[in-house]
Amino acid sequence: MNNRRQFLQTMCVALAASRAALSRGDDKRRPSRLLLRSSWQTVNIGDIAHTPGVLAILERHLTDVEVRLWPSKVDNGVEEMLLTRFPKLRIVKGAEALRAAFTECDFLLHGSGPSIVAEKDVVRWSNETGKPYGVYGITLPLQGSTATSPAPDKLIDQTVALLSGAKFAYFRDSVSLELAKKRGCTCPVMEFGPDGAFGTDLRDDAKSTAFLKANGLEEGQFLCCIPRLRFTPYWTIPSKNAPFDEKKHARNEAMKEHDHAPHRQAIIEVLRQTKLKVLICPEDQTQMAVGKELLYDPLPADVKPRAVWRPDYWLTGEALSTYIRSAGLFGNEMHSPIMCIGNGIPAIVCRWSEQTTKGFMWRDIGLGDWLFDFDKDEDCRRLPETVLALAKDLPAGRAKAAKARVFVEQRQRETMQVVKQSLNG
Repeated sequence: MNNRRQFLQTMCVALAASRAALSRGDDKRRPSRLLLRSSWQTVNIGDIAHTPGVLAILERHLTDVEVRLWPSKVDNGVEEMLLTRFPKLRIVKGAEALRAAFTECDFLLHGSGPSIVAEKDVVRWSNETGKPYGVYGITLPLQGSTATSPAPDKLIDQTVALLSGAKFAYFRDSVSLELAKKRGCTCPVMEFGPDGAFGTDLRDDAKSTAFLKANGLEEGQFLCCIPRLRFTPYWTIPSKNAPFDEKKHARNEAMKEHDHAPHRQAIIEVLRQTKLKVLICPEDQTQMAVGKELLYDPLPADVKPRAVWRPDYWLTGEALSTYIRSAGLFGNEMHSPIMCIGNGIPAIVCRWSEQTTKGFMWRDIGLGDWLFDFDKDEDCRRLPETVLALAKDLPAGRAKAAKARVFVEQRQRETMQVVKQSLNG
């Protein structure tokens, strides 16, 4: 009788310990679970690229980790594109699925973006679960670099406090990293970590092939050029329901010729001095009209037949399938160049003060002479000759892009080891 009673007591203790271990998430029989907070919007192929880029990096380096995606937007065909590439991905939809993710996931990873885009959600995760989190490949706009005035100190302090509580904080440009240090961020791991979009490997070869064939573009025989206004005119996109911003519109109008004349001249020189063609294409839904007005329509008659203007928006897979078949890319955007370098394609970046400091990552990955500040007249003047030099020596451009890609991939490996350690911890 005593032996039976002792046996039952032992079993009860063991069962209670087992349940406690499961409630703490200590069940070693299952893989670690990571909740990725990402997917900010779908009107821009760069914002789309953040998510598949980080997913691909996680897939490559953390093979035994289950990843769930907590998105803001995966409409307009993006969800289908993600699930085609990542068929095991679980996308968190609705309050019930989010509660389950909070209970079952071990770690929250905030993906790449112009800031801690989902700052309130990271705070919520920390407050409700007490579980760890990390931040991967962001810009820290402490000086209001996307606005016309500096960010309030109170908001800056809130962001720094949240970063200080993270297991790691990777900044996609060294300027942001230094700003975080200057503001007193105490996160135990603070380093340069490339934008997640470098890892993007989505493809839609069928659509790309059809487009190139219809427009007489041959593989390796064309450059891509992407226009951009100082401020994205979201008020022109019906789905955004954004109010007209008179001040931003006035700034765009004042600077649009200044910011596109160097590209137009580069296109002219390439078409006159080489056998390459030029494709004028968009990164967001507002840029088809910008490219037509400022780059394609004003071209001289002798070169215009060898320029191609794309009138339609495209998703990241078709765009990347086109970029990797090009000879290179230049323009006023950031994430198409990022995807190019991530796939070994040369890319030249132009930036200005209204953008965040993300453009400075080109210096951080060894491509400083392919970074142009269009607030400086000398950089505007230098752009056409740099693009022409790339067009005339494509092997040299490829070698330069390949070197940057090696550096980026090394940082991806190193950062993923930290993510792995944080999960295991």
